Amino acid sequence: MQWTCWGAAREVTGSCHLLEVGGQRLLVDCGLFQGRRAEAWAKNVRLPFDPRTLDAVLVGHAHADHAGNLPTLSRHGLHARVHCTHATRDLCDVMLQDSAHLQQKDSEFLRKRGHFAPYVEPLYTVEDAQEVLGRLTGRDYGQAFQPLPDVNATLTDAGHILGSALARLELREGGRSCSVVYACDVGRTGLPILKDPVPPGEADVLVLESTYGDRLHHPIAHAEEELGATLERAAARGAKVVVPAFSLGRTQELLYSMHRLADAGRMPRVPVYLDSPLSTSVTRIVHAHPECFDEDMTQHMRVHPDPLGLASLHTVASVEDSKKLNDLPGPMVIVSASGMCEGGRVLHHLRNTIEDPRNMVLVVGYMAENTLGRRIAERSPEVKIYGEMLPLRAEVVILDAYSAHGDQDDLLRLASQIRPRRIYLVHGEPLAQAALEAKLRAAGFPKVFTPARGESLQL
Repeated sequence: MQWTCWGAAREVTGSCHLLEVGGQRLLVDCGLFQGRRAEAWAKNVRLPFDPRTLDAVLVGHAHADHAGNLPTLSRHGLHARVHCTHATRDLCDVMLQDSAHLQQKDSEFLRKRGHFAPYVEPLYTVEDAQEVLGRLTGRDYGQAFQPLPDVNATLTDAGHILGSALARLELREGGRSCSVVYACDVGRTGLPILKDPVPPGEADVLVLESTYGDRLHHPIAHAEEELGATLERAAARGAKVVVPAFSLGRTQELLYSMHRLADAGRMPRVPVYLDSPLSTSVTRIVHAHPECFDEDMTQHMRVHPDPLGLASLHTVASVEDSKKLNDLPGPMVIVSASGMCEGGRVLHHLRNTIEDPRNMVLVVGYMAENTLGRRIAERSPEVKIYGEMLPLRAEVVILDAYSAHGDQDDLLRLASQIRPRRIYLVHGEPLAQAALEAKLRAAGFPKVFTPARGESLQL
């Protein structure tokens, strides 16, 4: 029984792990690595295994860094089934096709600007996305199934985004057995909209994310208050507020908070534009999965049938209407993808706003190393957008209370519930992993490891 880390090993994006048991192979996640364009293209296009040799695939949730490279598997001959929750299947249906479409559009734009390097090419096509979507099989939370003859799998709610799952895997080989919990990513207790994480029971091995292993988040209870105060201050000076937000998860949390703030008269009456067709589609899918909602959201819906405020939003469908926002005066709020500013319409809005000190970039999610979002969050004096260096004069505000990743305390709590003999830390940068490793050892877990990319672990 062997587990090989092929992504999100000592880094945050591109989750990808290969489990080999009983002579068969189960791929756990197949996410996009996000970072410098050339490095990202190289890691994403050159798979370190032959997809034709895979017997099954398991996906934890629909975020791009966990599911976004599934079409590349199809492009190279995948024939296996892909297992995930029902909500993840529905979300992937729109997200993977949108990813292919955006890659093609970005490629066309860069070519027009004279860029012809190999990494300008799309990783996969819409047809590749559609092919892999036909392989997705939806699974219920709490219901055991067998992705391989020697593997029993059970998914529990990770509380991270809609449909996210913690996976408990019970393995058998040659008279031996081993239980593994794959906890990547872990949500937070008390997040808006979603239910809290459901521990999957004790296990021998825990593969654990470590994104925020070195810090604690601000309390979620303060998130709406901070958001309202920030938007009030920006509106007072006529600012355009650009919010890079993941189409899935962060966008819906923001819309929910803004709807509640407006309903209570605690938010300035400024137009809010959702400039991402994908975000609009995803928000409608979220609305269609009330089985994932927590009690607060369920009660809110009894009074407000439109809890995410879709009816009062300005949803922007066409590229032409998106460009028109450049000519409109502030104040306004523009929520747009991608969350790490590595593609999509948010790049155009940033290019047209960050040179004006009246404007604001509101950072509400994790920004990985070597992304434009990280450089903005670190308030670099200049940032490169579409090959052009621009001065960053807009105010940058970071609201980390909205993070959907568990912080150090959340991760320690999960480890104490699972009580593993060994812990492997993935999906984190080295400093965060070192801090979490020290805390775990102090809490009574002596066997904590941080595997490198390509490192194989004997289970």
